[in-house]
Amino acid sequence: QVLVEESGGGLVQAGGSLSLSCAASGSIFGIDSMDWYRQAPGKQRELVASISSSGARNYADSVKGRFTISRDNAKNTVYLQMSSLKPEDTGVYYCKAAIRNILRYVRDYWGQGTQVTVSS
Repeated sequence: QVLVEESGGGLVQAGGSLSLSCAASGSIFGIDSMDWYRQAPGKQRELVASISSSGARNYADSVKGRFTISRDNAKNTVYLQMSSLKPEDTGVYYCKAAIRNILRYVRDYWGQGTQVTVSS
C-alpha cells in the first residue's frame, strides 16, 4: 500500500507566497520523479514542476523564476515553494510520485490535491 498526501495550500493575495508539501508513505523501494501538477477550473491538468531522483528540475514556463521544487529523499517528500503568486496560479495542485515496488516496477501515485487560491 502506498499513500501520497499533499499539505499546504490555501488563500493568498497576489504577490504573496505559499508552500506545498507532498509526502509518500507505505511500501516504497525507491522514488523516481516527483512532480507537481495543477488544474484550474474548466482547464486541463498541467505539469507545473518536476524533480528527478538526482535532483534535476524542470518548470513550466509560466512559473519559472517564481516557483522552486525540491525534495528530501530521506523523507520521501517533495516541496513546492511558490512566490510572486498571480491569480492565474489558482487551482488544485496535485502531487505525483513515480514509486518503485519490491519488484522494482514503477507506478505513478497521485495525491488527492490541495486548493490554492490567489486573490487579486
